[in-house]
Amino acid sequence: MTRKADLRGGMRKAVRSENAPASPALFPMFLRIEGREALVVGAGKVAEPKIESLLRSGARVRVVAPQANRQVAGWARAGRVVWERREFRPADMDGAFLVIAATSSPELHAQILRLARSRRVLCNVVDDPERCDFFYPAVVRRGSLQIAVSTGGASPALAQRLRKELEKQFSPEYEIWVEHLRAARQELRGRGFDLPARSRRSHRLASRREFKNFLSARRAPARGNGAS
Repeated sequence: MTRKADLRGGMRKAVRSENAPASPALFPMFLRIEGREALVVGAGKVAEPKIESLLRSGARVRVVAPQANRQVAGWARAGRVVWERREFRPADMDGAFLVIAATSSPELHAQILRLARSRRVLCNVVDDPERCDFFYPAVVRRGSLQIAVSTGGASPALAQRLRKELEKQFSPEYEIWVEHLRAARQELRGRGFDLPARSRRSHRLASRREFKNFLSARRAPARGNGAS
């Protein structure tokens, strides 16, 4: 089959899928997992970014895999993850809040999913959207500001492209801006404004015009210092 014919076939499948009953929408949320146990089965190139994201969120990460790549092994030596150098066992699921299946074995992934569902443990099977309770979005990070993009597993490539576009739109200065807004919000609370008044002032402070004023004020000293 030629590439064009393959693409046409894919388009026909997409049209048919549009007529199928719609799946329920994903529930978007940001989850606190600090101090919770995350089990990752697999320790290679696919598992590495998943582990890194869990570490960034403060999870207690336990890795089960006979072998590990250099980065994961380094995290284990540094005490950032617990690496159990062996094959997966059902008992590994005990106490886990969530599990990531990131191996090359579909059979093992199916077993992990069954166990997770029976124990009500959130499960993500890498690169298999139909077997995921949650997805890793493409994320723009600017300090406390996080902008997550997800296609529900339909096109990670599109999510990555949109992330790159958003990174250009939301400059690194937003990290400092968000902390400025946090301090301003706390000040408003301390000044005794009622909720509607705080809301009006908070929205004004978070406006694009105020952000431009914030940038101008930050850059003014730099311009002044450079003057002869």
